[in-house]
Amino acid sequence: MSTIFSKIISGEIPAHKVAETNDFLAFLDINPLTHGHVLVIPKKETDYIFDMNDDEYIGIWMMAKIISAGIKEAFPCEKVGIAVVGLEVAHTHIHLIPINEVNDMDFSRKKLQLTDEELAADALKIRSALNKSLES
Repeated sequence: MSTIFSKIISGEIPAHKVAETNDFLAFLDINPLTHGHVLVIPKKETDYIFDMNDDEYIGIWMMAKIISAGIKEAFPCEKVGIAVVGLEVAHTHIHLIPINEVNDMDFSRKKLQLTDEELAADALKIRSALNKSLES
């Protein structure tokens, strides 16, 4: 079940990574709803989030919690919204989206068209925020 996310994990396709562990990867969505829209995925190919074993399931949510703190610091917002849709790519992924109102998470609205430079700058902001929190 090789997906676009598997190709990102293997390095076949580039991504703007914000964090990585042995088991999980967090990177910017290339079709974001807002600046700072991140996807958190397991490195192990699993289509449906509820098919993950308990340790993996807890691990992905812990990773999402850590990344959301970096997003909130890098892109001041009311909250970081969470969505698990799972229909776009057959590989478990959690959307983390800086939001100030409910319609900021409307997946039917037009996505941002960011340049590679803008995405790189957004990823750097989140990585810097995460590094800053580790130093504290």
